[in-house]
Amino acid sequence: MADPEVIVDVDDVEETMPDITAEEEAGDDEPTGLEGIEPTIAERTGFIDYLKSPLVELSIGSSDDQVILSAHQGLLEASPYLAGEIASFPSNGPRRIAMPEDDVNAAAAVLEFIYKGDYFPTLSSGALEYDPTVPSPDDSGIALLRHARIYTLAQKFGLPQLSALAHKKIHLTGSTAKGEIAYARFVYKETATSDDQIRRPVAAFWATRSHVLRHEAEQEFKRMCLEFPQFGYDVLSLVLDAQEKRSQRQERQESSQVAGSGRKRQRTGL
Repeated sequence: MADPEVIVDVDDVEETMPDITAEEEAGDDEPTGLEGIEPTIAERTGFIDYLKSPLVELSIGSSDDQVILSAHQGLLEASPYLAGEIASFPSNGPRRIAMPEDDVNAAAAVLEFIYKGDYFPTLSSGALEYDPTVPSPDDSGIALLRHARIYTLAQKFGLPQLSALAHKKIHLTGSTAKGEIAYARFVYKETATSDDQIRRPVAAFWATRSHVLRHEAEQEFKRMCLEFPQFGYDVLSLVLDAQEKRSQRQERQESSQVAGSGRKRQRTGL
């Protein structure tokens, strides 16, 4: 059976609907006291953000030896030097940094450190990873020179953690007398006179071992002293300082023995 037809008067419905004022509408935006429930998540720069940054080309070497390496701007800007170079890029020009005087292998190691926090051969438990490219014996100082080039480039780029790491690896690297001379020549040629952090250990090494090692590389040692008089002076100064300290210790020992014998005579006479 069909339901009886019901007719609704629209005008009557509109009259029974309560009016909503503008003030009541605005009241919907009033604070409810629940706004602080959602935690505030601190923003952080993730590794993906660095990878999203534009690429920068590094032009290393010159003429036929030139090599182009690319790296992300966000990571390169960890270096004050590279950040300054990037800031000077023209708006519509090439994004390339020229490094004609730098070593490509050292530059690659710097990029490896910027991305990974270390470079090959890596450091683990106070020892260096085995490097099959270094001959044994290393008479040319290949391993020492690699770390030394990375050290000087890290100094140029303003990366103190990398220069400290390279310096540590230098002291963990074995070599021969001729290899040490090659390393010393590089240090005294490429580093500032005021850089005692790397120069003083070189001079100290030869000051304490020159009486033995110079016979293994006598001609190389002689050429080194003539080519870099500062090296010879630094080594000689350390040798004389050590000799002076030994003389002072000996004098103190002799004076204490004389004073001790005098006290014994005095006690015997009482």
